[in-house]
Amino acid sequence: MLKVTVLVGNPKPNSRTLRVAETLVAKLLAPGSYDLQTIDLAEHTGHLFEWPSERIQALSDSVAASNLLVVASPTYKATYTGLLKSFLDRYPHNGLRGVTAIPVMTGADATHTLGVEVSLRPLLVELGASIPTKGLYFIASQMDHLDDIVDSWVTENAAVLRLLQPLVEGVLAQHPAVDAPANSQPEGASV
Repeated sequence: MLKVTVLVGNPKPNSRTLRVAETLVAKLLAPGSYDLQTIDLAEHTGHLFEWPSERIQALSDSVAASNLLVVASPTYKATYTGLLKSFLDRYPHNGLRGVTAIPVMTGADATHTLGVEVSLRPLLVELGASIPTKGLYFIASQMDHLDDIVDSWVTENAAVLRLLQPLVEGVLAQHPAVDAPANSQPEGASV
C-alpha cells in the first residue's frame, strides 16, 4: 500500500489549498491503494519554531517516509509561504530522497502560474524529491470547477506516471542488488 502525505503550508487551517491537494490525491490514486496522512501546518504553528520539537520531528520523519508527497501552498509574494519553508528547512540536502512529490500552488489569478514550477519545484528537488509531473497551479476563484480542473491535470499527468513503470523495471533488471530507499515500492509494484 502506498504511503501518501499531503503537506499544506497555508496559514489558514482547512483551507481551499488543502481541499485542492486532497482532491488531487483522490482523483489520481485508486481508492484502497493508499494510506493518506494530511499535515495542515496551520495546526502546528505553535511548535514549528521550537528546536528541538518532538512533534515536528515526527511529522518530518513521516513526510520523508512517504511514497507520494503532495506539497501545497497558496501563492505569497510570487512564491510559497514562509510557513511551508520553515517546515521544509528542517530537512538536509537530499532529506526527501526517494520521495515522489507533486507541487501544488493556489493563487488569486493566473499572474503567478509559473510559481509552482520556478519556486516550489526547485525547493523540492534540492531536498532530493523526484518530481516526474508538472505541478498544479489552481486559481482559487475556480473552486466550483475543482473536480474538472483536477481531472484534466490527472488525465495529462497520469500517463507520465504510468510511463515510469517500464523504466523502474529496467533499472531493477540491470541493478537488482541496488538497495532502494526505505520508502520505495516493493519490486513488481505498479506505479
